[in-house]
Amino acid sequence: MEEIENKYDNKVMLVDKPLNWTSAKVTNKIKKTFKLKKVGHSGTLDPKATGLLIICTGKKTKTITEMIGFDKDYEGTFRIGATTPTYDTESEEQNIKDVSHITDEMINNAKEKFSGEISQIPPMHSAIKLNGKPIYKLARKGRTLVLQPRKIFIKKFDVERITETDIKFFVSVSKGTYIRSLAFDFGNELGVGGYLKTLRRLRVGNFSISDVDDKSEELDLMKFKVFEDSPNVQDPSYLL
Repeated sequence: MEEIENKYDNKVMLVDKPLNWTSAKVTNKIKKTFKLKKVGHSGTLDPKATGLLIICTGKKTKTITEMIGFDKDYEGTFRIGATTPTYDTESEEQNIKDVSHITDEMINNAKEKFSGEISQIPPMHSAIKLNGKPIYKLARKGRTLVLQPRKIFIKKFDVERITETDIKFFVSVSKGTYIRSLAFDFGNELGVGGYLKTLRRLRVGNFSISDVDDKSEELDLMKFKVFEDSPNVQDPSYLL
């Protein structure tokens, strides 16, 4: 087993997270399979999202803090004309509204509201902690908290209507941005509500999902790539 530990210990691993897996499940799977003592990830990816999750093992876990600050790219779809309590597909639709009056011009005008530095309120169903406990646990008990808005930066935001209710999007954002909140706020800007229907993370700093290619390794349902040499985790490219 020593050979396996040496191969996967003290490494940065790029994982293509499968749908319906939590980020914690990915880290635990890698930790148990390869008998590693220390494994962590550089930023939670929601269960209903797929795409790039950076895993650090052993001594490389010391780089997690700076990786959390990297900018990120995402693509996916918003569903307009309805909301959900979790702002995504983990809960049932509610507040369903007609969207037949929503034009492409209205969609493009709404998009312009989400550019540069803006304020965003995180979703109640999130891992933000209050007195040491994630607030989603309070939300599940029916408690409502008044969350303070946070400053975020949207570098690029493209949208395209693909059906009457579905909006395809690409977005490049700063750390701390909740794409679920972006979907919710975008729907509110249109006056019909909205939630995040699909999401895929494409990039974190200088790391790209395209690096997880056909030559990558596989474990259960996930593909991953191990960097044999320590990659440069500095990310000077994103200047607000």
